[in-house]
Amino acid sequence: MGKRGQRSTVATMRAVVCEGAGGVEVLKVAEIEDPTPARDEVVIDVVAAGVNRADLLQRQGHYPPPPGAPGTIGLEVSGTISEVGAEVEGWSVGDEVCALLAGGGYAEKVVVPAPQVMPKPDGLDLVSAAALPEAVATVWSNVFMAAHLKDGETLLVHGGSSGIGTTAIQLAVAHGARVLCTVGNAEKMEFCTRLGADVAINYKEALWASVVSEATGKAGADVILDIMGAKYLQDNVKSLAFDGRLVVIGMQGGTKGELDLGRLMSRRGLVTGTGLRSRSVLDKGEILAEVVAHVWPLVEAKKVRPIIHRTFPLEAVAQAHETLEQSNHIGKVLLTV
Repeated sequence: MGKRGQRSTVATMRAVVCEGAGGVEVLKVAEIEDPTPARDEVVIDVVAAGVNRADLLQRQGHYPPPPGAPGTIGLEVSGTISEVGAEVEGWSVGDEVCALLAGGGYAEKVVVPAPQVMPKPDGLDLVSAAALPEAVATVWSNVFMAAHLKDGETLLVHGGSSGIGTTAIQLAVAHGARVLCTVGNAEKMEFCTRLGADVAINYKEALWASVVSEATGKAGADVILDIMGAKYLQDNVKSLAFDGRLVVIGMQGGTKGELDLGRLMSRRGLVTGTGLRSRSVLDKGEILAEVVAHVWPLVEAKKVRPIIHRTFPLEAVAQAHETLEQSNHIGKVLLTV
C-alpha cells in the first residue's frame, strides 16, 4: 500500500536525494523506486555506505555522475546480495559483499555491475567493510599499479589522516616502504605515526617540503600521493627522488599550477593524474581483482584495517557531510542504512 492508502505496484526504498545543488540543506531522505538489475548486475541490500569528498562535490553541483550512473550520491557500500542478473556468475543471493560504485550508495538498495563487487574480507564486520572499496582501490591502483612502490622506497602521503591516507600508510608499511605524511594537527600526527608512518608533518606549522628534504637526507620521496593538485605541484616536484613518481588524485588546492620541467627532467621524474569513478567497468574490475588478491589477505591478517571515525544513520546524512567538510576526522565517515 502507498503512504496514503493507495495500492501501489511499484516497490520503493529510502534514499538520499539532492533537491538542487548547494549546502547540506539540499540533502533529503525520500522514497524512490527500487533498482532492477541488468543481466550483468547484482542488487545489494545496503548495510553501510562510505562518505567521500567526491560526494560533497557532487552535492555542490561540481561533480556530476558519469553517463548511466544513478543520480543519487554514494561511491561505495557494503551489504548482502538480494538479486542476481541472468548472466552473472560467481555471486549468489545472500552473499556478504562490498562494492565500488559510480553512484547510488546512499540508499537501502543499489544495483552494481558484477565486476565491481568484492567479497567481504573474512573476520571483518559488514559495516566496517563499507570503508574499504574507494580508499583501497584508489591507493592500490595509484601507489602500486601506477607508481609501482617497492620495498625499501619512500612514500609521501598528503592528507595522511584521511580514509585514503590511513589506507596508504598501512599498505605501504605492509610492503616494506618508509612513509612520510602531511596532516593538519598534532592529534593526527600522533595517530599516523602509531599507524606506521615514520614521519608525520603538520603542514600548518612547518614547511613540509623542507621537512621531507631533511628526513630523506635530501634524497626525496620515491612516490608521492597527492590530493592537493596545483597548490602543492612545485613543492611536490622538488620533493621527488631520482626516478620519483608523483601521482595526483585530487585538486583540493586548485587545478592549474606551474610545472618546473627542468627540475622534473633533472630528477627523471614522472607526473601522473588519475581518477577512479570515470573508469570503465572492465578497468574497475581489474583493479578490484588485484585488491582481492593482494589486499584482502592483509586485511584478514589484521595488517591493514579500515579506520572509521564515525558512523551516522542515513537520516543524519547532512551531519556526516558536515563532519567531512570540517576536516577534523581521522579515517572514514560512514552512513548506516
